[in-house]
Amino acid sequence: MGKLTGHRIVVTGAARGQGAAEVAALAAAGATVIATDVQEPTELPDGDVTFRVLDVSDPAGWKALAAELSEVHGLVNNAGIPMRPRLDEVSVEDWNKAIAVNLTGPMLGMQALAPLMPAGSSIVNIGSVAGLTAHHAVAYTASKWGLRGLSQVAAVEYGARGIRVNVVHPGLIETPIMDGAAPAFVNAHLSLTPLGRAGQVGEVAPLVVFLLSDESSYLTGAEITVDGGFSAHGGTKVIIDALA
Repeated sequence: MGKLTGHRIVVTGAARGQGAAEVAALAAAGATVIATDVQEPTELPDGDVTFRVLDVSDPAGWKALAAELSEVHGLVNNAGIPMRPRLDEVSVEDWNKAIAVNLTGPMLGMQALAPLMPAGSSIVNIGSVAGLTAHHAVAYTASKWGLRGLSQVAAVEYGARGIRVNVVHPGLIETPIMDGAAPAFVNAHLSLTPLGRAGQVGEVAPLVVFLLSDESSYLTGAEITVDGGFSAHGGTKVIIDALA
């Protein structure tokens, strides 16, 4: 018996990268997983896993998914897109797209599935260290800062119903979302990461499993970073290194 046996969990952005790792970890823990994405995965992991096409920014898609499910015990709002233009360069179209997927998507997901969640259920929103800093990619950054506020409101509003809401903030994780990142950005980020390396998807997924399990039954409204220490030093690592 896994720690999530008997739990039905929906994961967005599940076709590759971090989402795929979360699906595999949840299935290994005994969950029944509904993996969703706009693109189909190349393969599904072992376990009780089904796939549904879902555009998280589409209310009708969420409504259709909810209509298929009688009860849900967990939701992982993992779907996200990078949007790298800086403040003086970003277009309204790119801004709106980032907000639609990274912020409106989780809101729609919670609206659609929370009514199906019994007490003891859990929602995990995947943020970013960009939501903790003045990250240069302004639309992406604004969407992740917004997700923090959305999650805090949800934790308060859903608490009386016994539904927990927490946020995980990954740092530089080796996933396909990093494929278009400039090498200068990656190198600079790593130079400010105390552990001195990028993270792996397998270092994020176990935390998601924990937050969806009964082991975290008194944890809600929390924001947990998985970033190798990047956000801990507030920029002082440059000073510390200079004094070494």
